[in-house]
Amino acid sequence: MKHMIVDYTVQPDMADENARLVRAVFEELNAKRPEGLRYMSLRTGEGRFLHFVEQAAKAPALTQFEAFQTFQADFSQRCLIRPQVSNIEIVGSFAMFPKDG
Repeated sequence: MKHMIVDYTVQPDMADENARLVRAVFEELNAKRPEGLRYMSLRTGEGRFLHFVEQAAKAPALTQFEAFQTFQADFSQRCLIRPQVSNIEIVGSFAMFPKDG
């Protein structure tokens, strides 16, 4: 199982558009229900976004989905602080995920 977090900031006037494009990714994922892929996005402050991805070994990558490709298409024009991608280990959680507690 692979876990990643992506942290970036978009231009303040592009934050709502970025959020709209991210929501479209969730709409497609909810419609297609890909097995082995879990995804969460958070928005904080002035255009800062955090994305959490959990991907099983044989699960499709986000980049395979049309809405994510659309999200990425003009990302560099929205971006203020480039994405920092980190592989992470979940040390613990409480009631954040279905398998918790």
